[in-house]
Amino acid sequence: MLAGELYTADDPELAADAARTAAWMARYNGMADASAAARDRLLREAMGDVGERVTVRAPFYCDYGYNIHLGAGAFLNFGCVVLDVVRVDIGAGTQIGPGVQILTADHPRDPALRARLLEFGRPIWIGANVWIGGGALILPGVTIGDDAIVGAGSVVTRDVAVGETVVGNPARAARR
Repeated sequence: MLAGELYTADDPELAADAARTAAWMARYNGMADASAAARDRLLREAMGDVGERVTVRAPFYCDYGYNIHLGAGAFLNFGCVVLDVVRVDIGAGTQIGPGVQILTADHPRDPALRARLLEFGRPIWIGANVWIGGGALILPGVTIGDDAIVGAGSVVTRDVAVGETVVGNPARAARR
């Protein structure tokens, strides 16, 4: 899975990881009124890396957690979903609006392979100081450069350059 090769999500090891993460999400999402320090400790239990002053507002949803790497000062608002079957990097100072979905999970285009419940992942890299508006979808394999802006509700299907603003479905460079 981590190598981007085909796998089945019901593999016993992955199923056990997903069950542990589901229990972690129940704890994390149930402590929205806890102190920032308590939430930070819990984040560090599940995530691959958590920089200083990271905020992830509950509810938050992910597949495994350990593939998510959050830079210092990253902010994820209510209702974010990160399907982290492979690595997801979110850079320092990046702000992610409510209801954003970051989706590394992908599926074969061949219907015979899909019928066997095979899937694969493509990593997502989001640079530093990026702003992603509410309800945006970031699709598998996308890189978003530092200082970029993704408009609310945009569907990002391809890479976004450093400092670029994209909007729409599919997301395209905004006219100035």
